[in-house]
Order: sequence, then C-alpha cells, then structure tokens
Amino acid sequence: MIAKRVIFSGRVQGVGFRYSTREIATGFDVVGSVKNMPDGTVKMEIMGEAQEIEEYLSEITEESAISHFIKEVQSEEIAPLENTNGFRISN
Repeated sequence: MIAKRVIFSGRVQGVGFRYSTREIATGFDVVGSVKNMPDGTVKMEIMGEAQEIEEYLSEITEESAISHFIKEVQSEEIAPLENTNGFRISN
C-alpha cells in the first residue's frame, strides 16, 4: 500500500476535472481526495496498491475525456493517508 500526492496543471479547473477523477476512481481500488488549488492546479492525494494507482492515473492522463486538459503531472510518494474512506472532492 502506497500513497501519492499528484499535482495536475493545465486547464484543470472549471472543466469538471475533480468530478471526473472521482467518477473514474469508482472503477479502482483507491481512496483519497482531489482539490482545486489557488494557483490553478488540482492536487490529488491517493492511496492504494502501487499498480492500482498507476492504472488509475493512466486512465486519467491517457484515456479519459479530461486527459486533453492536462499539461503537466507531478507526482511524489507521501506518508500513508489516515482516516480516509472512499474518494472525495475537498474544498
């Protein structure tokens, strides 16, 4: 089990990006959250098995209807998320 912080940049706010990532997450065994940031990026914190996270992120960045809005993806491993159930949109 690993956790990652992923920062998406591009035209990722105001296009349903967070809602789409939540919807895509229902097809994967992952938990976490996604949030708009003041600088125009979207921050995701996600936890699951490494391969499951990789496949989920690949679905978002390569195959989904929102993939063309993404200009850059930065990812780093972080400490495991605590008290996290499901996948939610944060304010």
